[in-house]
Amino acid sequence: MITQLSHVSIFVLNQDSAYDFYVNKLGFKVHTDAPMGPGMRWLTVCTPEQPELEITLMPIEDGMMFKDGAAEQMRELVKKGTFGFGVFECNDLNATYEEMKAKGIVFKKPPTKEFYGYEALFVDDSGNWFSLGQKK
Repeated sequence: MITQLSHVSIFVLNQDSAYDFYVNKLGFKVHTDAPMGPGMRWLTVCTPEQPELEITLMPIEDGMMFKDGAAEQMRELVKKGTFGFGVFECNDLNATYEEMKAKGIVFKKPPTKEFYGYEALFVDDSGNWFSLGQKK
């Protein structure tokens, strides 16, 4: 029986840049940063209040996962903002929005009251977008 989800992956264009974005701008903590052979790195981060869920910052490289030019196609899709990977939560959306904007984070939508709650949409340094919602 499956008991929990421990890792999710976000495809990133550059792991060093993603490290800076997720750690220095979003305030996530590095869980694992380990070499995995020549030119390979296993890099996971987590939110401070949810250390049991690791977010793998996965580079888009030719190899086991991408073959026959698929890596370049995926990089182009990520750059275009094709993927919205998840919903992050905060306690005070307006304050978090202002803090993130001051750090240079790009928002696709400012805090807005919707029928389902209060949210803003932001983009990471690779082009992935996320919903940021306020806890009830």
